[in-house]
Amino acid sequence: MDTSITESEPNLVGFRINHRTMRADTRRLADLAERVADGRIAYDLRRGKALRTYVRLLCDGIHHHHRMEDEVLWPVLTRSAATEVELRDLSDDHASLDPVLDETRGAVDGLVAVLTPGGPEQRVRSAAGRLATVLAQLRDLLDEHIEEEERLIFPVIRRYVSVADWTTVERAVRKGGALRFELPRIERYARPEELAELKRIAGPVLRLMLAALRPGFRRREATVFGG
Repeated sequence: MDTSITESEPNLVGFRINHRTMRADTRRLADLAERVADGRIAYDLRRGKALRTYVRLLCDGIHHHHRMEDEVLWPVLTRSAATEVELRDLSDDHASLDPVLDETRGAVDGLVAVLTPGGPEQRVRSAAGRLATVLAQLRDLLDEHIEEEERLIFPVIRRYVSVADWTTVERAVRKGGALRFELPRIERYARPEELAELKRIAGPVLRLMLAALRPGFRRREATVFGG
């Protein structure tokens, strides 16, 4: 889904939605884990496995996004506007997030491990509490990092990066993503005008893909979050 083909300058709508999606889902999952830890939600093994898949896909997506920034976007920015932006702190943020992503994966594995039929509820609540704590840490780190990143580099991208180079960046980000997971979440978190813009740029293929992927994603989402 190329968001810069017909543009006169890099179109950042896809990147902005991606950032919002990572932040919102992490916040949503932290709240869910806290409610399980408090005993407000009963969770069984089926839902736990669905949660594990969701959390792992989220963590993998965050890691991939940051790796593509380090390996593809940062070289583009260095080449196009070396004197206009300092990227070291942002790269350091990426490196500091990786252990938290690993902790998050481990915490959700720990929750699933204690979701045995008839098992002690306190073990479930304790494991969910650990997951909630790690997700809250991830949430806060992402919020701080993404706000700083967008403040620093979005104006530089618009001013100095060519549409062709931006297209290369977007293709790299899309290439390693889990489409069945990422695309329906873009639809969930995009504002109406943003989604309309994406559909205008991408054409009928986006509508068809969303229609095909939406039902399965909504079933997974209902299993994880309820409703």
